[in-house]
Amino acid sequence: MREHTIGYAEEQVAGSQQRFEYMIVTVESHENLKDARARLLEHSEYGRWELARSVILYGGRRKYWLRRRVMKLQKTVHFV
Repeated sequence: MREHTIGYAEEQVAGSQQRFEYMIVTVESHENLKDARARLLEHSEYGRWELARSVILYGGRRKYWLRRRVMKLQKTVHFV
């Protein structure tokens, strides 16, 4: 199982521009699907990732695209 994090992308969601971070999880055909599902569940529960897309490729390999919203932080205190 391979995990690859991609940079940021901006998308139009519900009329507003939002930034997302993407991760691709690749599961080979000989790997246990139960373990892959457990890994995806951990990412979604603890890392706040959501499933954006999933594909079953020729040969049985699977790819999952996960995304999470990038929060823009603003300073509340300004030091002089």
